[in-house]
Amino acid sequence: MTEALSSLLLGDADDGRRWSMPDEGEPHKRTWMAFGASKDVWGRRLLPQVRHDLALIATTISRFEPVSMLVRPDELDIARHLIGGANVELVVAQLDDLWIRDTGPVFVKGDHGRAGVDFNFNGWGKKQRHRYDRKVAEVVARRAGIEPLPTELTLEGGGIEVDGEGTAIITESCVLNNNRNRGWKKEDVEAELRYLLGLEKIIWLPGIAGFDITDGHTDFYARFAGPGVVVAGLDNDPDSFDYEVTRAHLDILQSQTDARGRELRVEVIEGPTEVRPQFDSEDFAAGYINFYVCNGAVIAPGFGDFAADSAARATLQRLFPDRQVVQIPIDGIAAGGGGIHCTTQQEPVG
Repeated sequence: MTEALSSLLLGDADDGRRWSMPDEGEPHKRTWMAFGASKDVWGRRLLPQVRHDLALIATTISRFEPVSMLVRPDELDIARHLIGGANVELVVAQLDDLWIRDTGPVFVKGDHGRAGVDFNFNGWGKKQRHRYDRKVAEVVARRAGIEPLPTELTLEGGGIEVDGEGTAIITESCVLNNNRNRGWKKEDVEAELRYLLGLEKIIWLPGIAGFDITDGHTDFYARFAGPGVVVAGLDNDPDSFDYEVTRAHLDILQSQTDARGRELRVEVIEGPTEVRPQFDSEDFAAGYINFYVCNGAVIAPGFGDFAADSAARATLQRLFPDRQVVQIPIDGIAAGGGGIHCTTQQEPVG
C-alpha cells in the first residue's frame, strides 16, 4: 500500500493539478440517481415501495434542478410510468442496486475543469454483489463528459462530508476498515484526500462497524450546513447501537475547529420516537441527517412522528433560510437502511 500511495502522490497524480470537492450547497448542474432496486436485494414486498420512493425523490428534486437516473434496459417502462412527465432523464445502464451516493463518482473541480473520483466501490467491504455497481462511477463520469480520477483508496461517497473550504468529517469505522483499506493509516488517507478533494483538515469520528452494511457512514451522523456549522443526529433509543455512538460524536464535534480555525457550531436533530408501522423493521433508518441539498431546496425525510418531523423541518429551515425544505416519506428505502442522501449524487456546475 505504501508504495502504491507514494506513486499516486509523487508520480502520475502529481501533475500540477489540484482538485477540491465543493460543498453540496454550491450550484448543481444536475442530480444523479439510480433506479436499481431489485427483487433479489429488496424482496418482493419492499420492491414496489422502494421504486415508488425513488421516483418520488427524483420528481421532487426535478422541481428544482435536472435529474439523470440510471435505469436497467428492461425496467425503462416501469421507470417512465413512475416518473411521469417530470424533468428526469433516464439513462440506460446495468446496476446491482440503487445507492449512487456510494457507487457514483465524487465530483471535484480544479483549474483544469471537473473530474469524477472513482473510489473503487467494493460492495461496502464485499458485503453485497457489485459486478455492475463498481463500474457506475466511470459510467456516470463519462456520461457527464468529465475525466474519471483514479485512486488506490476505497471508500463511498456517503462516508465523507465536506464543507467546501478544506474541512471533512469521516468515520474511522468505514474508511479505516480492513474490508476497504487494509494497512492504511489516518495520515495515508489524509494525504490522498488532500490531493483528490482539496482537504486541509479531517475530523475523524469513530462510527461503528458491523451493525449496518456501510459500517457507519458519515452522512447518517453529521453534515455541514454552512461554514463552521454542523448538524448532527442524536439517537435517544437506549436499545439502539447508535445511542452511545451519537453521543460520542457530539462530544468530538463540539470540541473541534474547522480548517479555517472556526469553532464548530453543532446543531442537534433528534431522531423520531415512532415511525409508520407498515415498513418498520430492525434495519429501518429513522434519522433526519440524511437530507439532500439541491438548488433552492433541502429534501428531507418525514417518518410520521408529527413532533419530531416538525422539529427537524424547523431546524433545517433555520439552517437553510434561502432554501425550501421539502419533507417526503421514504419508508421503503428507510426499511432497507438508507435515506435520501444515499440515493443521490450531485454534479456541480463547471
